[in-house]
Amino acid sequence: MEYPVQITARNFQLTEAEEAELRRRAAKLEQFDPRISGCRIAVEAPVRHHRRGGPFKIRIDLKVPKGELAISHQSDEELMTAIREAFDAARRRLEDHVREVRGAVKSHEGPALARVARLFSDDGYGFLETPDGREIYFHRNSVLAPGFERLEVGSHVRFAEEEGEKGPQASTVTLAD
Repeated sequence: MEYPVQITARNFQLTEAEEAELRRRAAKLEQFDPRISGCRIAVEAPVRHHRRGGPFKIRIDLKVPKGELAISHQSDEELMTAIREAFDAARRRLEDHVREVRGAVKSHEGPALARVARLFSDDGYGFLETPDGREIYFHRNSVLAPGFERLEVGSHVRFAEEEGEKGPQASTVTLAD
């Protein structure tokens, strides 16, 4: 690790294993941006807590070339879970920052156009086909008024695309006809 890591615990004492885990995870962030020049981590437990049990508050401040990234996370779980979740959030924020600096952030254009390719009405979902041939999942809850019941295979729609758990999915689907 090329940058200094400062760790502060408030209202309790970190064990050696917990501090080592914080340092290991801080070092791992360097994979996502090798230009990190400093890291401050503050772990706070509630006053009069019983060594385990939250809520734990973790703040990670990363010094990067174009400023500082501040990530705050609170978890009602045990401390190691809170550490993992906080560093997952830090990794995502750092990846976003790197994309912004590189200019690789997508511009926000208007809603995309597609047609309903497959529809599973009884199960409440379907797939859209975009003009470039991609299939995008959508759920009945993402269809705006007049609603899911008015959709048919072949209907033209406008939608916003986002990354779902299993790949791209459509949100805010509206009939274009």
